[in-house]
Amino acid sequence: MRNHGSQPQRQPHLPTTEAAVTAIRGIAEEYGLELAVTDDIGADQTSRRTSAGLFTVLDADGSLPHEAYVELGGSPAVTVQLFPEDDAKITVEGVDFPDVPRDAVPAFLRSVYGGLVQVRRRVFPPRVWLVVSLPGDETYKELVFPHALTPWLARRLR
Repeated sequence: MRNHGSQPQRQPHLPTTEAAVTAIRGIAEEYGLELAVTDDIGADQTSRRTSAGLFTVLDADGSLPHEAYVELGGSPAVTVQLFPEDDAKITVEGVDFPDVPRDAVPAFLRSVYGGLVQVRRRVFPPRVWLVVSLPGDETYKELVFPHALTPWLARRLR
């Protein structure tokens, strides 16, 4: 779930999956994190092109789809799956944030590693949410199952 404030801050434009991976590499270096990247290139290799024929490399429009899976070492456990359609799925400590715009990935990661993350609990009905605040009043919020609270998530409980 994404909330937009009245004055969203413009994210840097990341025109390709490779540009996003380069930006993530910079964040990993900035925060001293290990990084592992797996690239899938070609219509028959990317996860959203399951209908592509065997050995079909190009999409119908002639483009070459590129998808990347990035694992960042350290705490919290974070993975980023970058899709050719200009979006990403970011997983923080087992909590999935699907459909994050590719341009927002660097700001999202800086918020996670910069401490702009909260776990909010509502008593009734019982709900626990992981909330990541980005500059410019943009907020991402996903449900956390109570039994899935890791020590890192529990330390951010409000």
